[in-house]
Amino acid sequence: MKANFILISLLALTLTACAGKPKEELDTSNTQTAQTMYQQAKDVLDKGLYNRAIELLTIVEGRYPFGPLARQVQLDLIYAYYQAGDITKALAGIDRFIRLNPNHPELDYVYYMRGLSNLKADENALHNMLGIDRADRDLASTRQAFDDFKTLVSSFPQSKYAPEAKKRMLSIKDTLARHELIIADYYLRRGAFLAAANRGKYIVEFYRDSPLVEQALEVMVESYDKLGLTKLKEDTYQVLKLNFPQNNKF
Repeated sequence: MKANFILISLLALTLTACAGKPKEELDTSNTQTAQTMYQQAKDVLDKGLYNRAIELLTIVEGRYPFGPLARQVQLDLIYAYYQAGDITKALAGIDRFIRLNPNHPELDYVYYMRGLSNLKADENALHNMLGIDRADRDLASTRQAFDDFKTLVSSFPQSKYAPEAKKRMLSIKDTLARHELIIADYYLRRGAFLAAANRGKYIVEFYRDSPLVEQALEVMVESYDKLGLTKLKEDTYQVLKLNFPQNNKF
């Protein structure tokens, strides 16, 4: 009986140990090389297991902070944090990388990730899913994303990320123009006509290639009319009719 009890106990312990073992385990023994440890972490990252990849990459970074793979580990951590939705840590890693590696050959990629991360910081999953226009929210991070992509395009014009960065910039400009127009319309409805006119003027001056320029000019015409600024109203109206001859609002 005693022998049987010991055998059953050992079997239970064995089963418990097997059940508790994680699916992706990094061998951190002293016999592991930096390359082997990194490759194990990279395999997890490639599988899309971003939170687990962060854990493993952090172990590699902690053990080999100054090794030949250190910079690549940091780049992978930036990507993993971004994909995991931890934008705060992604941006912290990006800013640290730029500060410590101003001449790194993959700095264009880092600025590209900075732009994507700042865009993601302003995203709202629920509103995106429902298709609700979020141009009325605070767009500080979106504006920063535009600057990030602009830095990429101007500093690394031959980068493989430059074409996509340019597309992102056009999309951001449209979002920012809509943001200004929403505010202008808000001021107009509240009777703050000078503020409304200034918002419209800002769109015309800084987003002149936006399809929203027509509406911005309409806001300006209406605001100048309410303010009794006849000359400004007529001049703006002429600009409106010249550029949008089919406009029949007034």
